[in-house]
Amino acid sequence: MVRILVFLVAVTLAAVGVARFADTPGSLTVTWLGYEVQTSVLFAALLLALCLFAALLLWAAIRYIATRPAALSRYVHDRQEERGLEALSMGLIAVGAGDKEQARKYAGLAQKRLPGEPLTGLLRAQAAQLGGDRAEARRIFQAMAGEPKTELLGLRGLFLEARREDELEAARQFADRAMNRNPDLSWSVTALFELHCRAGDWDGALKTLAVARRQKQIDREVADRRRAVLLTAQAIEAEEEDIDRARELALEANKLAPGLVPAAELAGRLLVSQGSMSRAGRLIAKAWEISPHPDLALAYAYLRPGDSPRDRLQRVVSLVQSAPDHSEGLIAIAAAAVEARAWREAREALDPLIGKNPSARVCTLMARIEGGERGDQGRVREWLARAVRAPRDPVWTADGYTSSRWAPVSPVTGALDAFEWKMPVESIGPADTGSLAYAEAEAAFAQGTPEALPAAATVPGEETARAAETPGEDVVVIEAAPASRDAAPDKEISAVERPGPEPGHDGAPESKLSPAPDTQPHIFVPPHAPDDPGPGSAEDAFEGGEQTPPGQKA
Repeated sequence: MVRILVFLVAVTLAAVGVARFADTPGSLTVTWLGYEVQTSVLFAALLLALCLFAALLLWAAIRYIATRPAALSRYVHDRQEERGLEALSMGLIAVGAGDKEQARKYAGLAQKRLPGEPLTGLLRAQAAQLGGDRAEARRIFQAMAGEPKTELLGLRGLFLEARREDELEAARQFADRAMNRNPDLSWSVTALFELHCRAGDWDGALKTLAVARRQKQIDREVADRRRAVLLTAQAIEAEEEDIDRARELALEANKLAPGLVPAAELAGRLLVSQGSMSRAGRLIAKAWEISPHPDLALAYAYLRPGDSPRDRLQRVVSLVQSAPDHSEGLIAIAAAAVEARAWREAREALDPLIGKNPSARVCTLMARIEGGERGDQGRVREWLARAVRAPRDPVWTADGYTSSRWAPVSPVTGALDAFEWKMPVESIGPADTGSLAYAEAEAAFAQGTPEALPAAATVPGEETARAAETPGEDVVVIEAAPASRDAAPDKEISAVERPGPEPGHDGAPESKLSPAPDTQPHIFVPPHAPDDPGPGSAEDAFEGGEQTPPGQKA
């Protein structure tokens, strides 16, 4: 509206001016070089305007002719850029579709038409990767890493190529360079942290974790948990050389993650070794409330060196009160009761677990109870047969890999804090009759020493099973080393932990025992020997009035 009003005012003023000139005629005389020109003012004004207009047209023509080469060059450049962008677009689509021929074709066109475009280098590198030319891709990424604008893109490409070729040290250097260039890049911080963990460089992993926490790339809870795992790993390595530093590291790790079992167990054990038994007891009890675990039960049982088995039993019972119905607590009580030869307490602790498809540790504990309390080899053999086919007990598991000891990283993927205390995946197929568990059970059985059976329910801490051939015997005797440095020498640790199931067969499995060098050949044990009617038959025989236990001659 305002523009219309301005236009109308301007037209009105122009009309008034022209009318003014027309109504007031006058003359204009020009004398120049002996010539005299006389005309009206109005005509002189019109002639002046016409001259100005002609001058403007002449200037425009001269300018147009002078700028034609630059305009033509600009036109050619714009057309080239348009075609280059089209080639880039089609090339990226071809890379995404996996068409290596089209990707290579459009990458060449883009390089020809847009040689300085950063995306051109990326397209060429991806086309080379798609075609399997790793050397060309790496050369392109190196050139990109040398330019300030494309440095980070080139470093990421070089990092991925190094990871693909399993060149971990080169990958670490590229990730470290990218992180120093821009700490906000989450991929470089995460990759560098994983590589430090995989290489066991706990100091480097802690520094990278601090960067990630400072840049707010991970939550505080996650950062505290990871830091606790790293400190625990450092404490485990420092335990042999610097026990004071190991204790401080373990205590800091336990403060950050009270439920981290290895940190609590190690901190408690180191505190006990230095006489801080009450502090160690509180620390282990708090960890048990969060995560009941056999290692914690063992460490708590041996808080005071030199205690009798009965004292250790009472201590374990007091620990389990915070989680009285947890299976680990019941098994810990039963194991301590077996060591104290408190058979009634051991049976009462295992009663809730027997009717729920008992695990191998429960079955082996029951075999020890039957052998130690009653000397009933038939029942011992029955429980051992069940132990071979029983469900697996929980064990440290990471990415399908099982271990009797905790580790800070997975041996398969190198991921931090991958180990979990859980039941491993059951194996498919028949049970391994040559396994350590079956050999141990048969060995103890053949010698008629049920009290020497392994303490399956005791805690698998730092236990190491060793097999020793007994001279003059035709079986292999399996012994177990103590699970803790503070444990008593006679502490037995179970070797019957992970027997494989055999579907559709409830009797004793077939097995071949390894004979000593000077004894008879292998002895074949049939599934149902004449003196072994199978699981459940021994109890039925006693209830039926038989006086001779199975497995013994009448």
